[in-house]
Amino acid sequence: MRLTDSHCHLDDSKFDPDREQVIERALAAGVERMMAIGTGNGPPDLETAIRLADRYPFIFATIGVHPHDASKAVPDTFVRLQELAAHPKVLAIGEIGLDYHYDFSPREVQRQVFERQLQIAAQTGKPIVIHTREAWSDTIALLRTHHGAGIMHCFTGDEQQARQALDLGFHLSFGGVLTFPKAEAVRQSARITPDDRLLVETDCPYLAPVPHRGKRNEPAFILETARRLADLRGRTPEEIAALTTRNFERLCGLPISP
Repeated sequence: MRLTDSHCHLDDSKFDPDREQVIERALAAGVERMMAIGTGNGPPDLETAIRLADRYPFIFATIGVHPHDASKAVPDTFVRLQELAAHPKVLAIGEIGLDYHYDFSPREVQRQVFERQLQIAAQTGKPIVIHTREAWSDTIALLRTHHGAGIMHCFTGDEQQARQALDLGFHLSFGGVLTFPKAEAVRQSARITPDDRLLVETDCPYLAPVPHRGKRNEPAFILETARRLADLRGRTPEEIAALTTRNFERLCGLPISP
């Protein structure tokens, strides 16, 4: 099985005691590629995922300012993002978006920083990785203004929201929530997503799938999400692994697997 974890936070301090072993377990489980998310603790450090990607040939990176950290952004932040987008291992801008649940940064600042990063993605030709929480309407409104390819990361919306995102050309990436007993709306969204728009992710160390729920998540656990997605769609896990990997490659401009 050849899986791609399209969203993992391998820089997280929860992996400090055993990061190498976590990566080894992922490879042993068939996770052949991982996209490390580069938001880290926010500006001024924008290279947290690049440092990992430079160490491992199978790890790629994103760059971006998470909505939680939007108030840390200064004009030089966007200049540096533009420069880092040219790094050969940087595949996308993200995770970026809006989070009205915690409001760690003022909402207007979140919107301004989100919009500026959408512009950078358009200028550099990079897909975007979207984080949205309790901010769906504002997120979709901004994406309609700055249309571009990208990923709805850890998609947990209902069928109507799924169709809105799909109509804008987005891929939907499903994580451990897909396996949670009460997540039937998410499973319905996964059922109606076209084959060529599906992705899988862990969002590790968060949101571990059943039967690991409540534990620290890690890339090897993506197999459980792929199995659940296969059940929902009447496919084999191997088929889900292959098609989600090809989708990731096409979206991010990588060579397509046979």
